[in-house]
Amino acid sequence: MAQMRLALAQVNPTVGDLTGNALAVREWSAKAAERGAHLVAFPEMMLTGYPVEDLALRASFVDASRAALFQLAADLAADGLGDLPVVVGYLGRAPYLTPGAPGEVTRALPQNCAAVLHHGQVKARYAKHHLPNYGVFDEFRIFAPGKYLTVVRIGDIDVAIAICEDLWQDGGPVAATRAAGAELLLVLNGSPYEKDKDDVRYELVARRAAEAGCTLAYLNMVGGQDELVFDGDSLVVNAAGQILARGPQFDEDLLIVDLDLEPSTVEVPDSSGEGLLHVTLSDTPIAPYAAQPATLAPRLDPVGEVYRAVQLGLHDYVRKNGFRSVLLGVSGGIDSALVATIAADAFGGENVVAISNPSKYSSEGSKDDAAELAHNLGLDYRVIPIAPLVSAFLDTVKLTGVAEENLQARVRALIWMGLGNQEGHLILTNSNKSEVSVGYSTIYGDSVGGYAPLKDVPKTMVWELAKWRNAEAERRGEKPPIPVASISKAPSAELHPDQVDQDSLPPYELLDALLDRYVGGAQGRAELVGAGFDPSVVDKVVGLVDRAEWKRRQFAPGPKISSLAFGRDRRLPITSRWREQDS
Repeated sequence: MAQMRLALAQVNPTVGDLTGNALAVREWSAKAAERGAHLVAFPEMMLTGYPVEDLALRASFVDASRAALFQLAADLAADGLGDLPVVVGYLGRAPYLTPGAPGEVTRALPQNCAAVLHHGQVKARYAKHHLPNYGVFDEFRIFAPGKYLTVVRIGDIDVAIAICEDLWQDGGPVAATRAAGAELLLVLNGSPYEKDKDDVRYELVARRAAEAGCTLAYLNMVGGQDELVFDGDSLVVNAAGQILARGPQFDEDLLIVDLDLEPSTVEVPDSSGEGLLHVTLSDTPIAPYAAQPATLAPRLDPVGEVYRAVQLGLHDYVRKNGFRSVLLGVSGGIDSALVATIAADAFGGENVVAISNPSKYSSEGSKDDAAELAHNLGLDYRVIPIAPLVSAFLDTVKLTGVAEENLQARVRALIWMGLGNQEGHLILTNSNKSEVSVGYSTIYGDSVGGYAPLKDVPKTMVWELAKWRNAEAERRGEKPPIPVASISKAPSAELHPDQVDQDSLPPYELLDALLDRYVGGAQGRAELVGAGFDPSVVDKVVGLVDRAEWKRRQFAPGPKISSLAFGRDRRLPITSRWREQDS
């Protein structure tokens, strides 16, 4: 058998920070070298961050990425790390070949690439073949892909390299890996988090490892980027599907795994021939060494991983955009209580400004709940009543009914935005996915803000997350942060006397079940009624969802936790006469 110590750097790059990302590669490579690694790998598009979206269309950005790659190779050698092979993702380009005119190059197109850096040089490169249906790369499906497979030899082990979606496609690099006789297939990923996706990943990785007939290392990045959250969860499996190592979820980590592999018996000279690039980095077999136990990070429970995803998405959005603190309104209700708690976990309570804006309709219980929450979390808590401001406005502009109710929400928003502008806080909106779906929010009122942590979290899950967080506090011997009354009482906007959400909406358990089918499953009216939903409820909810698209288009970004999130995955025409009808 042949040994190899593989290091998978599950790290958190920042889009556009080529200097900072390259420095991270150097720092983590040094850690890998200290731990005796023979090969260290970094995620997809590590140098540029991911996804870069339309930045890929800027020639200056592509040029900077390529220049950073060559500079990184030189810097690694200068750091004394030249002997350690480093596999890193970056943004490259390839010539566009005009269909029907072989060999005629009309323009250069961006490519999602990986490179192998060794002894101060870029020794090998690989371009992704199968592209995702988001970002900018989906526009470019006709391009010169370069080599069908890149294989590097380290001692007597051949390592094949692929990128993310290449693994999801039948054939391709997976089949080529088997044909080339490689002992290890290394796959660089930028795979966003979705609920229950870790099980899907394992099943795919195990199946592809069997098809390739070798050990497969799946390396995923970690961190938040706008609406996406990358959860890490890297794993290594052998050809029999056995998990050899697994990284943590939502945390940076250097996953070290000692592999026992069959020595390569394939005689392939260094080549750049059609379909295969095979580069020998070292032909000296790795000397036997004492293997270390591999890390098998424990899995988070389903609710806990959603909490961590939302927390990481919020943290990275705020920090990567240069903010040091956040501000939100706290009403004593469950949504604001959960957002405040997540923010305090992400930044510390002292960096969370919580504004209570009681109106003449606010109950004493709600005011007490907001104050208790702020005390439990150590928030910068301020009480600013809105009744005088609302009265002054109504003395000038006579509004009644819903217009008067919405005025209260908009006055609160003016206070939040004014203080955020004055003091430099990012404003958080507390709206959840159920409310966003049906438009149950006041535009320029409670929907105002720069980030919406619960945008993809249904109301019923809001309660689950709140209960989970309180239970987690008890497990750690701490006081639960969210007041019990905030969880147990009926949700209310408190914009008129005795108001509760169910005055306007079905019970949230029913609403969320219907929305899951209509929004998430794209089922029509007939299917919903056939599933047992009351036709009148279906008609009301479907109408609310379809008419609220104009509000959703103006809504703040928020972390994606489902397979279908508003803004990134689902868009309806704002102007449309289509209505769901019984068939």
